Amino acid sequence: MTDELHRSPLDAEHRALDARMVPFGGWDMPLVYGEGTLAEHRACRTGAVAFDVSHLGTVRVTGADALDRLQAALTNDLRKVGPGRAQYTHLLAEDDASVLDDIIVWWVDDERFDVMPNASNTERVVDALGAGAVDVTAERAVIALQGPAARRLVAAVSPEAAAVARFHVAHVTIDGTECVVAGTGYTGEDGIEVAVPAVHAPALWRALIEAGLEPAGLGARDTLRLEAGLPLHGHELGVGITPLQAGLGWVVSWDKGDFRGREVLAAEKEAGITRRLRALVVEGRRPPRADQHVLVGGVVAGTVTSGNFSPMLEHGIALAFLPPDVAEGQPVEIEGRGENLAGQVVKLPFWRR
Repeated sequence: MTDELHRSPLDAEHRALDARMVPFGGWDMPLVYGEGTLAEHRACRTGAVAFDVSHLGTVRVTGADALDRLQAALTNDLRKVGPGRAQYTHLLAEDDASVLDDIIVWWVDDERFDVMPNASNTERVVDALGAGAVDVTAERAVIALQGPAARRLVAAVSPEAAAVARFHVAHVTIDGTECVVAGTGYTGEDGIEVAVPAVHAPALWRALIEAGLEPAGLGARDTLRLEAGLPLHGHELGVGITPLQAGLGWVVSWDKGDFRGREVLAAEKEAGITRRLRALVVEGRRPPRADQHVLVGGVVAGTVTSGNFSPMLEHGIALAFLPPDVAEGQPVEIEGRGENLAGQVVKLPFWRR
């Protein structure tokens, strides 16, 4: 099976560090290194880590009409930012306004946009953006450097990369190699992401590890994003789930003109949503898990989409779709084997610095 998977330009580096490799989104990626997911998670919250996120796609859109094409395809309004900035946005299905993918757009310069879809969604994003959208994923690696000490440690390798501000994008030359750096991430911590030509990625990775950033795998990336209340496509976003149901209405710019799925989404907004993504905390260390039922007043009211143990809070946390009238502070139960977990609806994020 591994032979059928895409491999990151950093694959040999992970294996040299004895990473446990797993299939993810069609790629063979590191799940965890030697000290374990909890240690990697806490290292990101207290220091700095390096993630290989090369499995994310890069779809390049260029030309004088690139902005107009993206505006017509995606929910957010790129005119709110501008060249040298990044923006979070959604690509919707035209028939039901469900989220085909949630995306970060790097507006690299006037007529170049690097659209960053989730690993398994790159092809559908290329198709949605039409002729001229080019999948350049294989040409680069992407390294995410995250944590309160990330910029300080990265500065030893590249002061210019470390200085790229939050949600800004810049061309940066690192040891003679032109890279694109964005002040983005998926952990709830400050940091940057570096797109580096594939052939030069191993040398940059080694330099960053030597500078003191600890390698971290997809296990920690998932627990970090959950603590930060960030959605994962296929769980909190995906088939049948709209931005409004996911509590992400701010990603939709209603005053920018037409975009894919707008008419259906506007109808849902007018009628009112029938469910809403909520955050749940539970007592004790036993974690909730995806697909477990959530009970309100003893009656099944929804289903957990993501659940885990929070390394920082030291109790279970979960996201679940519940009726819109279920409010913060309301007690719930999560069905477990033999014994239900007592919990409560809370405000996101679970963890805030």
